[in-house]
Amino acid sequence: MTDREAGDEKAGEVGPVSETAAIAVGPSPFVPLARPLFRWLWIASFGSNVGTWMQNVAAAWLMTELSASALMVALVQAATNLPMFVLALPAGALADIVDRRRLLLAAQCWMLLVTAALAALTFTGSITSWGLLAMTFLLGLGSALNAPAWQATTPELVPREEVPAAVALNGVSMNVARAIGPALGGLLVAAAGAAAAFLLNALTFLGVLFVLGRWRRPRETSTLPAERLVGAMRAGIRFVLHAPAFQAVLVRAAAFVVGGSSLLALLPVLLKQDPSLGAGHYGILLGCFGVGAVISALLISGPFRRLNADATVTGGTIGLAASTLAVAWVPYYPARCVLLVLAGAAWLAPLTRLNAAAQAEVPRWVRARALALYLVVFYGGMAAGSILWGFAADRAGPSLALTAAATWMLLGLLAALRFHLPEGEGPDLDPSRHWPEMAAVPGLELDQGPVLVTVEYRIDPARAGEFQDALRPLGRTRLRDGALRWDVFQDVADPGSTIEVFLVESLVEHLRQHERVTEADRIVQVRVRAFHVGDEEPVVRHLVAGQWREERPPGQ
Repeated sequence: MTDREAGDEKAGEVGPVSETAAIAVGPSPFVPLARPLFRWLWIASFGSNVGTWMQNVAAAWLMTELSASALMVALVQAATNLPMFVLALPAGALADIVDRRRLLLAAQCWMLLVTAALAALTFTGSITSWGLLAMTFLLGLGSALNAPAWQATTPELVPREEVPAAVALNGVSMNVARAIGPALGGLLVAAAGAAAAFLLNALTFLGVLFVLGRWRRPRETSTLPAERLVGAMRAGIRFVLHAPAFQAVLVRAAAFVVGGSSLLALLPVLLKQDPSLGAGHYGILLGCFGVGAVISALLISGPFRRLNADATVTGGTIGLAASTLAVAWVPYYPARCVLLVLAGAAWLAPLTRLNAAAQAEVPRWVRARALALYLVVFYGGMAAGSILWGFAADRAGPSLALTAAATWMLLGLLAALRFHLPEGEGPDLDPSRHWPEMAAVPGLELDQGPVLVTVEYRIDPARAGEFQDALRPLGRTRLRDGALRWDVFQDVADPGSTIEVFLVESLVEHLRQHERVTEADRIVQVRVRAFHVGDEEPVVRHLVAGQWREERPPGQ
């Protein structure tokens, strides 16, 4: 049983895949609409996005009528985002190991039922402030189950070269919905009450369910058994722990969204201070925020498309902090409308770059899980920020709370000194499939383990330092792909003999490593292989713990 770690270097690219990304640099965003499945799903999701923003406006405004507490109003946003923090990783693992279409259908059905129940309770006057938070949390659970699978679905609907354009269209859907949904929601709440907005949102799920029901998704085939949920979650966490570029994205996202969440969370409280303003005015302000987001998407895809990620996040953070501070202290409604446009643009630009940077660092096998962890940080930061600034507003007033949030955002820029965002389109993360298949051993079960893999190199002792430098990125790839431990040993009696060892949980997990190795990993392995002297390949051995017996035919 041997793994040959050789091959030629090959360049490639990976495009963004997230439904939450605002825009992607690439071809015209209208190209994928020629594909019927993507077109109809895009239309249905646009209607659902509009319904979601109407729902958010109605829930926040209803809470101002049910409770005078600024904390309770801010908790509406926290209840929306907290489920993503709790459920995103298990949902991401599920999305990587089960049929994503069925998972999406289940999540959409759940959200339809919860929203319909909330509409019924509101129509009958039975809803309470805590009941509204509970129903909002249940709706958020469905959204958390849906999000990772939805993110990982885009590359399945269009060819690889059209993925950036498809992501751009998803960004347009999100932001146009953000621009018109809140305004429609505010007008509907003012005219017919919050229950009408809830009911209309429930109906929007039917379109998505219809399109998903007609999708005949090809089955993915593998000779290996499916991963178990807990093991899949561990694999996702292990990947992130050994991916420094992805970790930088998570840290920068957390620093940004905790402070950035304050403006939307406390906006209803600010408006309630003026008795002449109502739900319609609130919806228009959120619509202005959405208009700013659309403008930001157009700028990033046009004049500012080559602006690097660090500069975009820094500029957006400063812009959002300044807008938040101005909204806190400028009492004039028309001025706040203009400021919300600027805030929307400043909010979306950093999130676009952070999302795209995260996606560029994630291979296919762990895509939903890793992006789920990004969602955990994003929505966890939103929920934590909403609670923090709502608590502060209850004690010091919304203006001082927003001032503190703006200060937080500016201080968060210090993270850029240590955590630099990755640039460019990212490494080629397509599977390389260059490791040969292992020969079957009679009596050896796939779940046996752990498995110790050793790779013996012969190197020139004069180049030992260079060899060690080349091995470090190789170690990270082993750990990201499933190794529990990795190390290198040198023979003290023979300095030219070096043995790389890594421990894997089981034989089946090592076989999954064969499937997980990417083209970028193969390039790293080629660089290491270049230090090996001699005509023969490095000797690779697999040492399996435990006992097994060879199966013999009956009678022997």
